[in-house]
Amino acid sequence: MKNLQTIAIAGSLLIASPALAADSINGNWVTQDRDAIIKISKCGNTVCGRIHKYLVTPPNGVNQKDTENPNKKLRNRKLLGTAILTGFKSDGKIWRGKVYDPKTGKTYRSEVKLLSPTKLKMKGCIAFFCQGQNWTRAK
Repeated sequence: MKNLQTIAIAGSLLIASPALAADSINGNWVTQDRDAIIKISKCGNTVCGRIHKYLVTPPNGVNQKDTENPNKKLRNRKLLGTAILTGFKSDGKIWRGKVYDPKTGKTYRSEVKLLSPTKLKMKGCIAFFCQGQNWTRAK
């Protein structure tokens, strides 16, 4: 009977672990350039990150538009509140999805990994070439 309880507890911990990992990247993150705070949270069945707050005023002010977007219909939308991280799903300790760079209007394959409770590694990739940034949890 005691072995069954131990197995049941261990099994419930294994089932709960993905949920704990899923919450670990959620929160507000300061970009490496310290120009914005990105809010990462659940978006439907995936996780996304939106431009939550500017720390440095964009060239065209806080109402900066998404002028480089390849979709002409989206070029007039405000960047503040726009999802730049989309479709992220956990793959163990790495989250995989896409990152949108509003400065170039390009979208890249992306990986996010929590390095510590206060550090996040975000990478954008083309084929095998990746460029990364370290983000810090906002206080």
